[in-house]
Amino acid sequence: MGPMTDILCIGSVLWDVIGRSASVMRQGSDVPGRITRIPGGVALNIAMTLLRFGLRPVLLSAVGRDRQGEELLARCTAMGMETAHVYRSADLPTDRYMAVEGANGLIAAIADAHTLEAAGARILEPLRDGRLAQENKPFSGPVALDGNLTPELLAEIAQSPLLATADLRVAPASPGKAERLLPFLQHARGTLYVNLEEAGLLCQQPFATSTEAAHGLLKRGARRAIVTDGGNPAADGLNGDVITGQPRQVLVTRVTGAGDTFMAAHIAAETSGADRPSALTRALEAAAHHVSGDTKL
Repeated sequence: MGPMTDILCIGSVLWDVIGRSASVMRQGSDVPGRITRIPGGVALNIAMTLLRFGLRPVLLSAVGRDRQGEELLARCTAMGMETAHVYRSADLPTDRYMAVEGANGLIAAIADAHTLEAAGARILEPLRDGRLAQENKPFSGPVALDGNLTPELLAEIAQSPLLATADLRVAPASPGKAERLLPFLQHARGTLYVNLEEAGLLCQQPFATSTEAAHGLLKRGARRAIVTDGGNPAADGLNGDVITGQPRQVLVTRVTGAGDTFMAAHIAAETSGADRPSALTRALEAAAHHVSGDTKL
């Protein structure tokens, strides 16, 4: 291990194609704006933020052997990430995510993570063959895991000895994939990072506040639950104790990646020794910088 702490980032590594407009949008809107293509995916968004906090992300994902994949991994390596363990598919394209954002937030998004899903458990081979760990000597450091993996693979990870001693941090990737995290409730593994809607889907009931949601997730079996609710208070539930933090109010200029930034900043804070209230405050501040368009932390 080098001078920085290694952290595994397992999940989607892809290109984000984002259309943003300063106009309020609705279904069928056709407005001027900007379209960008940038490295993205939940695992990669988390990794990019972790770099800014002095951690060294080690990517476990699937990327095609196409031109887009070569360019993407070159960008990741240039940023300081370890990409040698990424599974490369010869017959599948590099994944993509497309979103449209207006002044009133995210309008619509489509995540094409078919290559990651097709790769399945092959992305975890470095944890078995000795490159990063092996079955009789599992990886014991921090791990950021995203819900873009298949339900079957997530269920396997939730009880796998490969990550039994790891500090496992898990995010659902989107409300549509929240229920994929149910095995982590059933096996009381890891720290779950969800928003209010995702918490409700996991518990099959609506919640009015993040505090209620954190209590609900703990009751359902979560080892630890961290729940955000946009500009409303966020909550961190552990061992029956729930603490809250109030986000700073800012002008929202972008929303894609805000949850990933929050999660990465929280992991980095706790890795550096911050207590729960301090880590929550630092994560909320990082998210506020992100949504306001100011990435200086």
